[in-house]
Amino acid sequence: MNDYSYEHINYLKKIKWNNFFVLITRLFIIILFLSLWELFARTGFINTFLYSSPSIIIKTLYRLSITGELLKHLNITLFELTISFFLSTILGITIATIFWSCNFIHKVFDPYITVLNSLPKVALGPLIIIWFGASTNSIIFMSLLISVFITIINVYHGFNSTNENYITMIKSFGATKWQVFRYVVFPSNINNIISTLKINISMNLIGIIMGELLVSKKGIGYLIMYGSQVFNIDLVITCIFILGIISYIMYYLINKISR
Repeated sequence: MNDYSYEHINYLKKIKWNNFFVLITRLFIIILFLSLWELFARTGFINTFLYSSPSIIIKTLYRLSITGELLKHLNITLFELTISFFLSTILGITIATIFWSCNFIHKVFDPYITVLNSLPKVALGPLIIIWFGASTNSIIFMSLLISVFITIINVYHGFNSTNENYITMIKSFGATKWQVFRYVVFPSNINNIISTLKINISMNLIGIIMGELLVSKKGIGYLIMYGSQVFNIDLVITCIFILGIISYIMYYLINKISR
């Protein structure tokens, strides 16, 4: 006997086909964009010196790979991004949990979190360099400044918006505050935390590139700065293309983990 009804099987098929069409549409959009870009470049509609082209990007990637420059700079950026991503996530969720568990602490520190989050982090760049030196530490700290406050605010808001009926029900069974958090608040906010992680990808990447632009002699941000200084637009756009791939891969991995 079939465990699933005919309607349920059709519903699952509909979801699969819908996901398939979404994937095809995404691929169509990117292929159309790259094709038009290459066509305009080859026909002279756009100036390749200023706008480059997909074929030139591929050649630049190949040249960077052959010389070993791509792997060297990519490894540096990925290392900094991974460290800052995990640190900002752990710190953000931990502090948000403390705020939720103690309303007094949240009320005391809430204005400071808001002010620090609103500060333009680029303006703090010179101070960060003085405090931490022109090193990887200053780059990671810059990334943390950009991402950790957003994580705290988003995760705490999710914790604080948990359905009160669920909390009241589990408290009626004598649950402690830790049990309320473990069995109700945290599970109810898994989707919110996953969404925050997706935001963190872009925030951390922005922080890493900003830091590398300011102080680094290595990394994708350094290549972008170097390319702009020598007016090598092909190198700059190639690096931006690489950053896009990094963002997509991390977004894809978080989606896989969330499932």
